[in-house]
Amino acid sequence: MNENTNDSGNPVLTFEGKKYLINELSKEIKESVKALQIAETQLKMHEDTFKLLSISRNTLANQLREKLKNIA
Repeated sequence: MNENTNDSGNPVLTFEGKKYLINELSKEIKESVKALQIAETQLKMHEDTFKLLSISRNTLANQLREKLKNIA
């Protein structure tokens, strides 16, 4: 799903290979589009959080590994 603007300034929704003029869609459909955009944003945010946590975990494991090397 993505939104573009056509030459007349009317935003266009591209969904599953079809294009729709957003200004011609019902309020209910516009609300669904907005909800889907929010869900996509939240997914991206959580994916980024997961990546950061994974990097942090690996760094902590490496630090622990180094500290344990010094124990006989």
